Amino acid sequence: MASAAVTICTHSSSKIPDFPVGADGRPVPAMGVGTSTYPPVAEDVVRAAVLSALELGYRHLDTAALYGSERVVGEAVAEATRRGIVASRKEVFVTTKLWCTQCYPDLVLPSLRESLQNLEMDYVDLYLVHWPMTTKPSKPHFPIKREDIMPIDLSGVWRAMEECHRLGLARMIGVSNFTTKKLQELLAIAKIPPAISLRWINEQGASMVVKGLKRERLKENMEIFDWELTDEDRVKINQILQHKKVTVLGILFLEGVYSMDISEADIVEMCSFCRRHAETVG
Repeated sequence: MASAAVTICTHSSSKIPDFPVGADGRPVPAMGVGTSTYPPVAEDVVRAAVLSALELGYRHLDTAALYGSERVVGEAVAEATRRGIVASRKEVFVTTKLWCTQCYPDLVLPSLRESLQNLEMDYVDLYLVHWPMTTKPSKPHFPIKREDIMPIDLSGVWRAMEECHRLGLARMIGVSNFTTKKLQELLAIAKIPPAISLRWINEQGASMVVKGLKRERLKENMEIFDWELTDEDRVKINQILQHKKVTVLGILFLEGVYSMDISEADIVEMCSFCRRHAETVG
């Protein structure tokens, strides 16, 4: 998730606002459409959903090596260009991600080149490290065997990500599923800082990715830009205990023996207030 102050700047064919990210203030659409499906669905279904999203005005498409949707995303963008739905590839903000099986310094650039080949594009707008851990090299897949997990060479992997940016293959680079601790570790070594992977989220100045294969659902998600929360609503939502509940256990086989401290790869995280509250009620 990328975070920054929202500006009143929209694509000519979209009512979704942009906000600037990074030192050069590159515009990022405040809402994107995700293409991960589990269990997997037919490629034609995903392609049709992406085309519908572009017709409705979405201009941020989120894919990943793991999702197996890079090729259909590229095909949908090409089709949308032919139909005049978008003026060119440049009008679409495309994000893809490096999976754990590819998180080796010498595999980062080849993995991005493979993603670009799948997308049939010269560059991606945002390239993310999908998860802060490494597993045995192979084609992207999950579940992951517990014994295959290894600590990530964060410094080496990030240097390779920076090289992807330097070569112009990734306009921005960032991370996904990183805890505050992991982000601090990365910021301490990064030469290029990462771009940190509904109405309330938008009003915090953050970009969000929503999922939906049906046109009606995609349209409903865009309707958050037609209204605003009241001050009372914002206060109430800000008082909700914040707890990141996504856990690495969700992408691992149930059986097996860990080969490392799993907490190094997990993203369960509570804010200090939530932790004190949990300790009090516990």
